[in-house]
Amino acid sequence: MRSPNCTLDSVVGEINVDHRLEIVDEDHQLWLSPCSGGYRLRLGDQLIAPVTFSEQGEGRGLLRLVGETLPVRFAIDGDTVHLHIAGQTRSVRYLDPLRILAVAQEEGDHLAARAPMPGVVVATRVSPGEQVAAGAALMVIESMKLETVIRAPKDGIVDQVHVKDGDSFDRDAVLVTLLQEGR
Repeated sequence: MRSPNCTLDSVVGEINVDHRLEIVDEDHQLWLSPCSGGYRLRLGDQLIAPVTFSEQGEGRGLLRLVGETLPVRFAIDGDTVHLHIAGQTRSVRYLDPLRILAVAQEEGDHLAARAPMPGVVVATRVSPGEQVAAGAALMVIESMKLETVIRAPKDGIVDQVHVKDGDSFDRDAVLVTLLQEGR
């Protein structure tokens, strides 16, 4: 199967992956989608394509942006990558969309784990009254043939599981509600 060309016209109807990065305490949203020359990158209204990265050794690589090749030095520390490109150093932190969506839904003593995309519940891993730690698997969902684990964004006690195995749901649906400990 041939990858689509890296043009603006080929963006419609393709699967794009939404990512959020924090650079110098500013939140940036970007979209990546595969194309024949690597990836198509969209930053706001700006389309950059093709984009590729090849690792050249430990902590070194080459970033190709629309025909320009830039040497890159990098160090990875958890979800933060420290980059040195073209004489500038930046720390870039990946913002997990599942954690952002769940944490943003705090209401009083409750924390809602919401669906990042429409899908179907494959397996529920928790029951009401169960104590969970941050990062614990709450359930497994499937969307577009990809399984995703929905995790607890913070420590808490399962208050309610709003869907059961086999149920379908829409994007942003409340899947599990947690009572936050210590509140």
